[in-house]
Amino acid sequence: MSDLLDQPEPGQNAPEFSVSEISGAVKRMIEGEFSHVRIRGEIGRVNRYASGHIYYDLKDEGAVLNAVTWKGQASKLSVQPEEGMEVIAVGKLTSFPKQSKYQMNVMELRVAGAGALMAMLEKRKKALAAEGLFDQANKKPIPYLPEVIGVITSPSGAVIRDILHRLRDRFPRKVLIWPVAVQGARCAPEVTRAIDGFNVMTAGGAIPRPDLIIVARGGGSIEDLWGFNEEAVVRAAAASDIPLISAVGHETDTTLIDYASDIRAPTPTAAAELAVPVRSELAVWLAGMEERRLRALSNGIVQRQQRLRDLSRALPNPADVLALKSQHLDMFSNRLPRALHAMTQGKRVQLVERTAALRPQSLQQAILQKRALLSHISSGLAAASKRQVERWRDQLNGLERLRQTLGYEATLERGYAVVRTDAGAVLATAKAAKAETVLDIQFKDGFVKTGTAQTSKKPVSKPRQKPKATDQGDLF
Repeated sequence: MSDLLDQPEPGQNAPEFSVSEISGAVKRMIEGEFSHVRIRGEIGRVNRYASGHIYYDLKDEGAVLNAVTWKGQASKLSVQPEEGMEVIAVGKLTSFPKQSKYQMNVMELRVAGAGALMAMLEKRKKALAAEGLFDQANKKPIPYLPEVIGVITSPSGAVIRDILHRLRDRFPRKVLIWPVAVQGARCAPEVTRAIDGFNVMTAGGAIPRPDLIIVARGGGSIEDLWGFNEEAVVRAAAASDIPLISAVGHETDTTLIDYASDIRAPTPTAAAELAVPVRSELAVWLAGMEERRLRALSNGIVQRQQRLRDLSRALPNPADVLALKSQHLDMFSNRLPRALHAMTQGKRVQLVERTAALRPQSLQQAILQKRALLSHISSGLAAASKRQVERWRDQLNGLERLRQTLGYEATLERGYAVVRTDAGAVLATAKAAKAETVLDIQFKDGFVKTGTAQTSKKPVSKPRQKPKATDQGDLF
């Protein structure tokens, strides 16, 4: 801090610093003294920001240390920080002047011992199981004979050779290999991408979509197999639409992907055995099934033949049935001529009876009967016509009387008159009558013309007289 010392003012023993100066001095001192430290502690609260930075606490019984891992450093961590995890953090101490606090920039994070690692594994297992990722109801059946098998493993290890060798011995199938790192920081993201990549393939595409996925790795320590315990890998395995076999480690090794997969194989070789049947055994089984089929077919034919013979014994002899029908035919053939002769005689008798009804005397009698009936109908029709004409005449006379009653001639009888022009047009107003030089006035007993003082006795129309009835009826 000697670079910050100034000459004290007279009468003062301590120099003066600005806030920024003292904060910078503290920052340089902390980073200089603690540029590389390893700290053991338990992770407290963890905050992941959208920027990619991770903020968390390192604590023990007596103190809490703020820690931060920047975005570029977070992707390189072998273990992601989780609350409650006991870790060894490697990094440097620095300060944050704006809030007057110091913190640790963590660049490497390791679990503190196998016991802590197993505790964290058990905690993660319970959390994922509570979400239902390990439920048996979600397990998919393994196809009996897949056409294409996708294998996610290291392309350079003995695991892929063991799988290919076992598949070749049992039942050769098409194999797609997706190379991944099977341990270290790259393991979890690469395995996750491989599982998702196989699932997004389309059936019938340039690269065939696998019918089955095998995730395989050889044995190792819990630290070596830790990538298959990461949450991203477990979720990808549980969400896979393609049936998945996990074959990670030896039979005694158990990782979280084993619980999320559809079936767990104790070894990679066992995974290949679960994936396909033995072709020779399948051929033997098919031959046995073919033999059983032929034997069942032969036995069925024999049984049906025996059944047919049993049923045929219950049926009558066809010759006897035919002989009985032949006898019936002979009997009907013998009766047919007599029946035809009898029917002909009956029809002849009916014909004679019909022709007797058509003789001339019978026709004359029928004509007279019809003529008498026609005369009776004609006389009745004439009387009905006469009565109808009388009714129509009475109606016409009544209408004529009604017309005379409602006509203007009846009005003239009561003292009224009709004024017309010389041309015969009726005048209804005094103004129209003044405009005329000659007026023709009709009274009940005649006409009077003004200007000539002549009276014309035009007879008033009389009602028509009824025509005298005649003996002959009139339809009108």
